[in-house]
Amino acid sequence: MRRPFAAAAALRLRLLSSSSSSSSSSSSLPRLPSSPYPLHHLLLLSRRSGDHHDHDHPSPPPPFSPRPLLASGVLGLSRWRARARALPPAPSPPRGPVADAPPVRLTLSRSYSLRVAKAKKKAHFDDEHSHVMLAELVHSVADFANQALLAYGLSSSRRAPDALHPYGYSKERFVWSLISAVGIFCLGSGATIVHGVQNLWNSQPPENIHYAALVIGGSFLIEGASLLVAIKAVRKGAAAEGMSIRDYIWRGHDPTSVAVMTEDGAAVTGLAIAGASLVAVQTTGNAMYDPIGSIIVGNLLGMVAIFLIQRNRHALIGRAIDDHDMQRVLEFLKADPVVDALYDCKSEVIGPGFFRFKAEIDFNGVVLVQNYLERTGRGEWAKQFREASLSEDDTELIRVMSNYGEDVVEALGYEVDRLESEIQKIVPGIKHVDIEAHNPEGLSV
Repeated sequence: MRRPFAAAAALRLRLLSSSSSSSSSSSSLPRLPSSPYPLHHLLLLSRRSGDHHDHDHPSPPPPFSPRPLLASGVLGLSRWRARARALPPAPSPPRGPVADAPPVRLTLSRSYSLRVAKAKKKAHFDDEHSHVMLAELVHSVADFANQALLAYGLSSSRRAPDALHPYGYSKERFVWSLISAVGIFCLGSGATIVHGVQNLWNSQPPENIHYAALVIGGSFLIEGASLLVAIKAVRKGAAAEGMSIRDYIWRGHDPTSVAVMTEDGAAVTGLAIAGASLVAVQTTGNAMYDPIGSIIVGNLLGMVAIFLIQRNRHALIGRAIDDHDMQRVLEFLKADPVVDALYDCKSEVIGPGFFRFKAEIDFNGVVLVQNYLERTGRGEWAKQFREASLSEDDTELIRVMSNYGEDVVEALGYEVDRLESEIQKIVPGIKHVDIEAHNPEGLSV
């Protein structure tokens, strides 16, 4: 391994001595072969080329004498370097072992670094879009998905009751409304706020701001028309339940129409925020107003989503009917002569305009029998009891009393049906009334 390297060094020194000895005449200076590599690269190539020699029969190095080099000194070395610089451009490096040389690796790594830098610069240039418009795009997608979920929930809630769901499927619309509200919170609010915060300090002025203004204006008209229709539906629902619009929004029994109205209102407000952000960017030249608008729109969607989640959560858990309606029902029952006392009165909203009422009543037996005798006639029962009392056998008396007891039970059922009918007239939304007879003395052992 050392002999080829020593041979190359000897060859280099011999060339230097020859150049120094012929320095008196520039025309007689031998022309060196052109090489694109400096001294240490030539030595490296010579060393690598020596690896291909037969190691079993190495060739002896040529004789070497250092006297010409000592005579010429530094002057010969300087002249040789000057001649080397004047040589024509070096050809492309040969293939083979040279391809793995360090200079080639350095060139490839530098070329890769330049390509990466250009790609980063191009990606940074392509990121110059409007963040607040992106927020409105996400809002529109979430709004579309929300309307689709609400439509599916309304269709599913109209299914007829069955053995598995005896009170129907009215609450299913609350399930899909809740899923929709969670989607608005995660996709609409969360993604918009995160995107705005990430681009708060490195945002660029959006391009084609005039086209963005046209899109905002057209969307504002469409969303505004949808908002007017939703407001009309909310007013109709509030009038049907005898509430003001404000009370209906917070305590109404149908959160679906309220959800549509709040989402359309948020859409119109978000478009106004987007327009104001773009105007601020165009006026001041500060691109930070663009992601700030995106963050504001995200917070607006978050508040709407939290409101809808709360409304649907109460509807799914089961909330009571309006206090005003409940009070009207209780006042009617307390004023009825057949009712002595009320116990355990409850109500529940099953669906929009679909309620359930339950109460335990201590009935007044005297009034109940009087009402029954007034409907059927007192004379017939009085005649039957007198005849049964004159009989020598108690069988006839027991038979008459059994018939009378059965009629009294039917009279109790009649009173229950009468009370249920009056309750449904007072509050038409009460579709199921559960009235139980209460024994104030309890069960005796």
